[in-house]
Amino acid sequence: MLNLGIIGTNWITHQFVEAALESEAYQLKGVYSRSEKKAKKFAEKYQDVTDMVITENFSEFIRSPQLDVIYIASPNSLHFDQAQEAIQAGKHVIVEKPIVSTPSELRELVDFAEEKEVFVFEAARHIHEVNFNIVKDMLKKREDVLGAQLNFMKYSSRYDAVLRGEEPNIFSPKYSGGALMDLGVYLIYAAVSWFGTPKEVFYFDQKLPTGVDGIGTMIFRYDTFDITLQTGKNADCYLPSEIYLSDGTLTLDAVNSIEEITLKTRGKDQVTATEHAVKSDVNPMIAEALAFSNVIQNPFGVEEQKNYQEWIRLAIDVHDIMFELREKSQIVFDADQ
Repeated sequence: MLNLGIIGTNWITHQFVEAALESEAYQLKGVYSRSEKKAKKFAEKYQDVTDMVITENFSEFIRSPQLDVIYIASPNSLHFDQAQEAIQAGKHVIVEKPIVSTPSELRELVDFAEEKEVFVFEAARHIHEVNFNIVKDMLKKREDVLGAQLNFMKYSSRYDAVLRGEEPNIFSPKYSGGALMDLGVYLIYAAVSWFGTPKEVFYFDQKLPTGVDGIGTMIFRYDTFDITLQTGKNADCYLPSEIYLSDGTLTLDAVNSIEEITLKTRGKDQVTATEHAVKSDVNPMIAEALAFSNVIQNPFGVEEQKNYQEWIRLAIDVHDIMFELREKSQIVFDADQ
């Protein structure tokens, strides 16, 4: 059983803690917040807090011998420093996507974790889900991809603050915010997982007054096909995602949490539809929580090491692409300085 400490007390942290406890691989042993009262309130939802590390003192929290794994869900720009301190203290770290602001930060964390003999994970939860990997396996058997349209746009309630002239963290260059980093990362993970690393990438975005992207269209060029990725946080998209094949179309109800996978193939006289999705977990974070715990608890396992190295390579590819897209679109974060 892994002793879990968490940084951040928002809704996504609740979802991860619930998934971690349901996986039966973790027990909650610590909560850090800038407000100790808020940290205690968060922890009390799950269990008695008498033997837990509940604190607003970050150094005390991160160095606690009670904790094995630290889950970080703070604003994006804080991830690198907090993960680095956790690794220095000998903790495994699970960091919400995007794990860092720049590719150089990611490479530094990976090297530092290897030096300290701990693991660092980006919580790109969808790549661990069963239906995501059904699509991946289906495409492995195909050499006739003609293109794809992947969509993930969701209106953020925090955009209302932007309209009032404010700068909430998720839309701030100071905190490495914007549509690409928050939602586009899901699409890029899917593209690289399913189709490989693109030859060229382009991003056509609409910037907000804060300086980050509110909505945008990415184009990824491969040797024999192109794919379009549409993301945004100031509008909603209700369209499915599609992958175009020589004999039909693979339709997905989503990319981030897939529940429907329909392959429509063209026959001589009709179109045949076949369903391939399986029932997914109610909490979409259970699969990643289990995947990470397997690696931590079996550090020398051949399959576990193979999976971990694949996740690291994938994360590096994804962050290299996001950085290139930002450079081309002149989206500059404070972390770039």
